[in-house]
Amino acid sequence: MIYILNSLIVPVNFDKVDEARIRLNRISLEEAKDILSNNKFISAIGHEGSAQVLSQLLGIKIPVNRVSVFFEKGDIGIHLFLKQRLPEGRVLSEEELKKLDFWIVRSEVL
Repeated sequence: MIYILNSLIVPVNFDKVDEARIRLNRISLEEAKDILSNNKFISAIGHEGSAQVLSQLLGIKIPVNRVSVFFEKGDIGIHLFLKQRLPEGRVLSEEELKKLDFWIVRSEVL
């Protein structure tokens, strides 16, 4: 399964495994678009502003979907990773998010 998240957390399902190896690498927006191009992914983006910014950056609809997900072996994550920590309890608007530096990171449970 492919998941899209707005953090760098890789939520491994420890009910099914005792340990996991995770590969992380920074990718370009074009690489993320290619990975998500078949529209077979689960959004775990819990904030409207993040979903809107990602939709614009990737050129596909990223729905808001405030759910818990658990990765298993072979699962891939596409993560929006903000390069700075936000103040506690702060929810940014789409315009505020656009001004922040970020990376797009690909994770995979090996």
